[in-house]
Amino acid sequence: MSARRVTVLTGAALRQALPRVQPVVRRAFARQVGVSRRSLHSTRPLFQHETFDPATIERESDEVDVCIIGGGPAGLSAAIRIKQLAEEEGRDIRVLVLEKAGEMGAHTLSGAVIEPRALNELFPEWRDNPPSPLTPVKDDAVKFLTEKGSFPLPLPPQMHNEGNYIVSLNHVVKWLAEKAEELGVEVYPGFAASEILYNEDGSVKGVATNDVGLGRDGKPKSTYERGMEFHAKLTFFAEGCHGSLTKQIVKKFNLRKGIDPQTYGLGLKEVWEVPAENWKEGQVSHSLGWPLKKDTYGGGWMYHFGENLVSVGLVIGLDYPNPYLNPYMEFQRMKHHPMYADVLKGGKCISYGARTLNEGGYQSVPRLTFPGGVLIGDTAGFLNVPKIKGTHAAMKSGMLAAEAAVKALASDAPGAIQLYDYETSIKDSYVMKELYEVRNVRPSFHTKLGVYGGLLYSGIDTLILRGKAPWTFKHPSTDAAATKKASECEPIEYPKPDGVLSFDLLTNVARTGTNHEEDQPVHLQVKDWVEHAEAAYPDYKGIENRFCPAGVYEYIDDEKSAVGKRFQINAQNCIHCKTCDIKVPTQDINWQVPQGGEGPQYTLT
Repeated sequence: MSARRVTVLTGAALRQALPRVQPVVRRAFARQVGVSRRSLHSTRPLFQHETFDPATIERESDEVDVCIIGGGPAGLSAAIRIKQLAEEEGRDIRVLVLEKAGEMGAHTLSGAVIEPRALNELFPEWRDNPPSPLTPVKDDAVKFLTEKGSFPLPLPPQMHNEGNYIVSLNHVVKWLAEKAEELGVEVYPGFAASEILYNEDGSVKGVATNDVGLGRDGKPKSTYERGMEFHAKLTFFAEGCHGSLTKQIVKKFNLRKGIDPQTYGLGLKEVWEVPAENWKEGQVSHSLGWPLKKDTYGGGWMYHFGENLVSVGLVIGLDYPNPYLNPYMEFQRMKHHPMYADVLKGGKCISYGARTLNEGGYQSVPRLTFPGGVLIGDTAGFLNVPKIKGTHAAMKSGMLAAEAAVKALASDAPGAIQLYDYETSIKDSYVMKELYEVRNVRPSFHTKLGVYGGLLYSGIDTLILRGKAPWTFKHPSTDAAATKKASECEPIEYPKPDGVLSFDLLTNVARTGTNHEEDQPVHLQVKDWVEHAEAAYPDYKGIENRFCPAGVYEYIDDEKSAVGKRFQINAQNCIHCKTCDIKVPTQDINWQVPQGGEGPQYTLT
């Protein structure tokens, strides 16, 4: 068989190429299986031909200087900074951003209080035309909750929010995307990068988007379209937490050698419109303690922003031990505490979402460079946990990578580019200096004293030692390995949601606007569903039902099953949080991107 051909498109031609993809694929298929063009309109689905192999169809491709995977704060900041520097130097550097969401910002979710440090650097005059809503922080408070009461805690220096803003990060990303396009960045939402391409020397060549129009059985349907290839001198991976391609890159180049395992949190969020008398503009409140037990790290937040809007949420460390814990139900229960209920009563929930976040900090940041590319933003893990902020660090990492890229692209040196300057500059920046200063806070919660020991040590570390301790604590294991067997734990009974302050899961999932075509390969990849049930259910009693904040996983009674249960995946509910890939103790769920443009359609998140 002859080698697969790749058709190369020139720059601007990509925008006109997409309508041609399906006809090109169909004609190629027709040639392969020997059918006439007339038969393409047959009532019999074209792509059920048993010998059809999609990999034999040529993929169109495009060549760029820098291809950025992920259109979040890090990816867009990198793209913008490259274009800014190129304009200053009178150079033409082609930059392309691929984003799996159907619209920019549609998969973005955060608290969010942002520190504008990186934004000030990127756009010094940004306040003249800011993203909206934008609410300056006016008041800070932290409380430790008991079931019915609370008491105030001293505010750590990292949590002072003077000069910071409460925003919808979803809207900030849309704003950044507009700025990027004004500078000439090519921004493509609805393109899900699913495959990494390599040169013969092993360096990264670029990425390919996934094929669309495949049935659930993996066979092409009449709507089949081959994916596209994007070749680049440099590929920036900015996928956010636990990116599907980043996992592959880290493994291929062994980027975690000698690095602590990453530990994660799951953040669940609602946006409420509340009565004017309950709303306090610019108020930022955080809570620790109830409803979580001392062996579970986490805390809640409540931010008053916009016009009578309140962002309320809970983050739970995914190293929690009890498989009976249900993060979603913990969040719903938390809202009944007077601290939250007094604000939300009489209001209306208008949005819901959830996502994972990196909590490992300094010890868990992998090496960031490899031949042909870099890791930037939350995919690398720059969240400052005690500060409860990561957007400024993500943006700064993208900007530093951009500066290294512009310099490297000016060189005529042969071979793959490796941005060593980025590795150096990020280590010397405030990003890593911040993380080093608080490196012992999150791992201090791993002791037998749990939350109480962690709070005591964190107070000493942040208020007295200020990161200058001559020791560095370690993260002992992955979050999956931290899970105990159900037989070692007490079941947890949760109150039924009242439909006023708390809601059943499917009601909230409907608020995410999530949509996936059902007849496509399941993107939550489990090699054998029966084997998974037999390995996981006896020991963990349906942990997947509980850790998923979107109702994707079920165990259904089945007398024919060896464990009395049948494992079911409802992939169409998935909101792309990736908790399953991280937390499942059997580590046999692999989260991959579905068709581009699918998933949640978040608003005000």
